[in-house]
Amino acid sequence: MQKLAKREEQIMQACWQLENAFIKEIINEMPDPKPHYNTIATMVKILEDKGFLAHESIGNVFRYYPVISKDAYQKHAMNDIVSQYFDNSYPNMLMFFAKEQKISDEELNEIINLIKSQKK
Repeated sequence: MQKLAKREEQIMQACWQLENAFIKEIINEMPDPKPHYNTIATMVKILEDKGFLAHESIGNVFRYYPVISKDAYQKHAMNDIVSQYFDNSYPNMLMFFAKEQKISDEELNEIINLIKSQKK
């Protein structure tokens, strides 16, 4: 699975949220300033070529839908981040967030409890 560029991720976020969407609906979900219709149409075609989106024809327009789930992409993206920046170690990643004070003791305990409950 390829890593997506920022604008591609924004388009995919819109598609994951909408589940089925026409280009105009995707544009409505984009942050301001709204990109031009042709720009999004081109990027949607690229996402189709990459295997992230597919379409169905409705009359003479296409309605797009995700082929790759948000969960599958999240797993891939997180594995890439952990591999590239944390020596493929999730404990190193958690230590980074703890050191940067991006995660509280309470949140860390919540993570530990979640992990323990998954192992039962």
